Amino acid sequence: MKFLLSILTPLCVAALAAARPPVGIAYYDVDRLYDTLPALFYDDSDFTPDGRLHWTAERYERKIGDIAAVIDSMALEIVALWGVENEQVVRDLAAACHGDYSYIHRTLNSLDGLDFALLYFGDRFYPTRVVPGRRSLRIDGELDGREVTLLLCADPRMAEWAIRKVREEDSSALLLLGRTAIDDPGQWGLRDATDVAARAGRGTTRSARGTRWEMRDRILADTALRVEACDVYARRYLLDPTSGAPRATYSGKAYRGGRGRSLPVYIYVW
Repeated sequence: MKFLLSILTPLCVAALAAARPPVGIAYYDVDRLYDTLPALFYDDSDFTPDGRLHWTAERYERKIGDIAAVIDSMALEIVALWGVENEQVVRDLAAACHGDYSYIHRTLNSLDGLDFALLYFGDRFYPTRVVPGRRSLRIDGELDGREVTLLLCADPRMAEWAIRKVREEDSSALLLLGRTAIDDPGQWGLRDATDVAARAGRGTTRSARGTRWEMRDRILADTALRVEACDVYARRYLLDPTSGAPRATYSGKAYRGGRGRSLPVYIYVW
């Protein structure tokens, strides 16, 4: 009987894992989500009540609520964020979400004070190591029991260096989310999951002249992962009705009350 149970238990665990739905992961540039307090080690004076942009508590709370509403509407298990100022901002954002998200935040010591954060459901993803870099954040963990590395990148010049470092250290399945200038991801065992949407004319932001969409934020997925779907999360309420571009929080000095200049991009993986 004990021998039979020892065989059945791993089989049952494998069956349960196979029955689970794919994991949804998003990358969202929230476009300079600062709090209203002056910082000590970098200049965020524009984003204060007396600053050039008159960034008040009311405007901050509105953007927190609006970004949280987008995250809730995506209803994904993992959401990577770029452009948050500090842990308090991430805590406010997680508290405003209806989903029961845990969060990871690391200070990058950047000149503009902007950081990465990760919101995640602990029953699907278990982080084991977090390594901040230059405009990047590496998060190792277990995704439904499988070892993965999430590599968040806001500087396309750093993407290849960060990928090389991951590949040299371990063989876990890799997902790069954010900005990248890699022409041949295949050399690193990756594929551009956002390429189909980009070729179809979709993108996360509009060009400088506003004439076309650009896939500024991308998702490169390990070829060992099965990709169920990957696309831009575009909804009418995220767009300016006049220009059709993502509705910005500011246009120059003028307050527009939008969520930001970028749309989220998402992927479902097994």
